[in-house]
Amino acid sequence: MGLIGPGFIGPHHVDAVRRLGDVDVVAVAGSSLESARRKAAMLHIDKAYGDYRELLADPSIDVVHNTTPNNLHFPVNMAAIEAGKHVISDKPLGLNSRETAKLRDAAAAAGVVNAVTFNYRGNPLVQQMRLMREGGQIGSTFFVHGQYLQDWMTDDTVFSWRMDPQRGGASSALADIGSHWCDLAQHTLGARIAEVFADLTTVVKTRYAGGASDEAFQHNTKEDRIPKEIHGEDLAVVLVRFENGVKGCFTVGQVMPGHKNDLRIELTGREGSLHWEQERQNVLWIGRHNQPNALMDKDPSLMLPGAASYASLPGGHQEAWADAFRNVIADAYRWIRTGEKPPTVCTFEDADHTARVLDAMLLSAETNAWQRVESDLPVVADRGQINQWV
Repeated sequence: MGLIGPGFIGPHHVDAVRRLGDVDVVAVAGSSLESARRKAAMLHIDKAYGDYRELLADPSIDVVHNTTPNNLHFPVNMAAIEAGKHVISDKPLGLNSRETAKLRDAAAAAGVVNAVTFNYRGNPLVQQMRLMREGGQIGSTFFVHGQYLQDWMTDDTVFSWRMDPQRGGASSALADIGSHWCDLAQHTLGARIAEVFADLTTVVKTRYAGGASDEAFQHNTKEDRIPKEIHGEDLAVVLVRFENGVKGCFTVGQVMPGHKNDLRIELTGREGSLHWEQERQNVLWIGRHNQPNALMDKDPSLMLPGAASYASLPGGHQEAWADAFRNVIADAYRWIRTGEKPPTVCTFEDADHTARVLDAMLLSAETNAWQRVESDLPVVADRGQINQWV
């Protein structure tokens, strides 16, 4: 395995791969040779490259993990595919659906394994929720709702590349965390989002940047910093319709004091409801109208077999974000080894559809109207920033 872009999420990829026990982490490539060497030493990786093309030319590397900023996802992923490497990319797959469609088609033509790390699929009780719905245990599902709220952008001295449209893309909060909710909803429901109506807001319109080194979840002071006008949304409310007729809604915000990583989703059926929260991920709420509600603890001895396999510890032993991430990475490597794709893997095709959902949300906000998630969407002007298509 070779890692390109060892920023905030990169070390978690390395940790997940090493936990598999049979994959060598061969090299890391950074924005410069100096930074790559520094990260390689920190992560105890032997080789360091100052250019990702050098890493792709390394014949000892079979799988590339791309954890670069969003604007580099397309060129790095495409170069990895052309080099014949299997690709595991951080989300979003590209800046827009023009990029993601090209990557989807290129990966399919090359026959390489292609995965995007929508890691919440890897939680054992998320799989329990999916399988309970598939098994008819909540009856016919008709509604999905939830939220993904954070507070790390509440302070106006917080600025990172995610808020720069040239590096992060036209969307901010929706692309960063709203994409997670959409993927999770589609995965657990077993149906794709077909139409959206989105209301987007920029609560903090001016932020203070300190330079290219600013990272996510990093706080700064206003002294000697440059004010930046912000156009990307930090709050969004979205109505959704799924291809199977199910309706839903969700809220996304990154300026919500007290909400650290508050991802929630609920499936409502005619005979019951299932509710899961990322910050309490070892408990699944089961709602009934004709009998007492129940809380199901994560316990592989009590879970459905297809979900129990994602729990690596017995009941009462708490599992967390890193364990779910490891599960998704493990399934991607199982696909590489066996040629059979497990259900938790988000493919480039899946991620391409989610990119089209995001495009439709931006267009809906511009037009104040419902928008279908189409195969091709027109160029969208995002509150003063032109969405540059490839």
